[in-house]
Amino acid sequence: MIRLRSAVLGVRAAAAALVTVLCPVVLAPSAGAVDVPAPETLCSISDERLAELSGLAADDEHWYAVSDGGTRIQVFVLNRDCSVERTITDPIDPYDVEDMARAGDGTLWLADTGDNRKRRDTVALHEVRPDGGATLYRLTYPDGPHDAEALLLDPAGVPYVITKNVLGTSEVYRPAGPLTSPGPTPLENVGSLRFESTDTKGGPVGGTGSVLVTGGAVSADGTVVALRTYTDAYLYRVPGGDIAAALQGAPVRVPLPGENQGEAIAFEPGGTLLSAGEGTAQPVRAVPGATGLVPQGENGSAPEGDTAAGDPDRSDPDASAEGQESSGLPVLPGIAIAVAVAAVAVLGTGSLARRRKRR
Repeated sequence: MIRLRSAVLGVRAAAAALVTVLCPVVLAPSAGAVDVPAPETLCSISDERLAELSGLAADDEHWYAVSDGGTRIQVFVLNRDCSVERTITDPIDPYDVEDMARAGDGTLWLADTGDNRKRRDTVALHEVRPDGGATLYRLTYPDGPHDAEALLLDPAGVPYVITKNVLGTSEVYRPAGPLTSPGPTPLENVGSLRFESTDTKGGPVGGTGSVLVTGGAVSADGTVVALRTYTDAYLYRVPGGDIAAALQGAPVRVPLPGENQGEAIAFEPGGTLLSAGEGTAQPVRAVPGATGLVPQGENGSAPEGDTAAGDPDRSDPDASAEGQESSGLPVLPGIAIAVAVAAVAVLGTGSLARRRKRR
């Protein structure tokens, strides 16, 4: 018994030492919040069919909303007063839709990527045409199941899926080739992001919610990307339409306090950032001019210091680790992540409160 206890203590000590060593790499400083106006409430969604609102998109006249429940595809077309004007439907039965993106031609892409228990063999995208009808595209991860709630669509129409992780490390995936229906099309990992907890109030799981990615959006002109957690939005300048490179740049943090379960985010064409969450009679809120909060480099490019380190095919082989850390959300070496996860498990530093069970 004494030998066993000593061995356990030794493992814990070693794990603690590993965490200490890895902290400079894994726990880089998070992005600071800029001086931005507080989100303003525009209206509240009272339709009970959107009590589990998970995705939002916008054009010049309407908002588009999707719930993560239901037994068929159902996109709600909203007026600017939050009333439902009509619905776009298809009989396809999705598993767990968690986000939505709108292409330039008006096509809506639904991210059927929720997998809280990490047991799905495939996830999916649904291409929903404005006049109704949908096409299914199944996807497979290269490294096993993930829970993902954020979808980004680049100007060329390439989708990016960003995972949700209690440790604050989100992986970035995109199709390794053209999408095929029904597929599956394999995904490839093109980068990693690291989020740290913030003091922004809100979310269903306390401080942990500020590191869980729950939604994404791309501005209408393709120059700014937004990722959100339950409590904050992170805005990135997109260099040359390259989303993988954008996500390795230094983001601007925009607090979104007070949302019970904030999962939806979108840009209006004029650059206003919209946010909303699950629940009955929850508000849609706006941060006007949000795209203008992100600094521009020369000729409107990403600020100097942004890199493409998240994309193995486009990264600079001479980029230094110091440069990656300065972005606030660096690329994390796979071995460091694995060791850190093992260390956290041994040390027993706590776990995420379970979200309510879904079907």
